[in-house]
This record gives sequence, structure tokens and C-alpha cells, in this order.
Amino acid sequence: MDITRFEPSNLYSAAVSAHGFLFVSGITPKNRQGDVRAQTREVLAEIDRLLALGGFDRSRIVSAMIWVSDIRLRDAMNEEWVGWVGDHRPARACVEAKLADPAMLVEIQVTAAA
Repeated sequence: MDITRFEPSNLYSAAVSAHGFLFVSGITPKNRQGDVRAQTREVLAEIDRLLALGGFDRSRIVSAMIWVSDIRLRDAMNEEWVGWVGDHRPARACVEAKLADPAMLVEIQVTAAA
């Protein structure tokens, strides 16, 4: 079994490919000045980039986990998500959580299948 790690750091890899799956780590915005819509767009663009590194695209996402810092932000985040994911809706959960930096409003992790 081949395992490919993309952009490994001292703590984790940004994405890992194994057994025909691509596991993308929880992605947070680098620019934490924007509202939840702007942060979500940035996170989704980074997910697109990482999917492409592994030879995938968003139509192959089978599962997503989304954390928002305040559940009241969910509707605005969902509007960005729906526009991005289109007709390829994966299994998904969205929960409120205290994120690593108080300025972070959203974190998204996805798994894609070949």
C-alpha cells in the first residue's frame, strides 16, 4: 500500500493519500480578518488546491466535517459551501467548537475518494 503525504509539517500533513482516498486535514483561514463568508471562501480554495495536489477535485469529496466558532455563523457558511460544492454533496457534519485562535471562525476537513 502506497501512502503519500502532502506538505508534511512537524505536527501533521496537509493531506494524505492512501487506498484511493485523499484525507485533507482540518483547514483554517490564514487571513483571520474577514467574516465567516470570506474565511469559508479562503478555506474552500485551499481545499481545492490540496485536492488537486492529490489528483482529486471537489466532486470526489465523500465526507466533510465543519467546525464553526459560533453556530449562528452556520447559515452564512452554508451559503458559501452550497455554492462551492454544487451537486456533489458529501456526507457532512457541522458543529460549534472553540477553535485554536479566537479570530478563526471556520475549519473544514474533507475526505475524497477515487
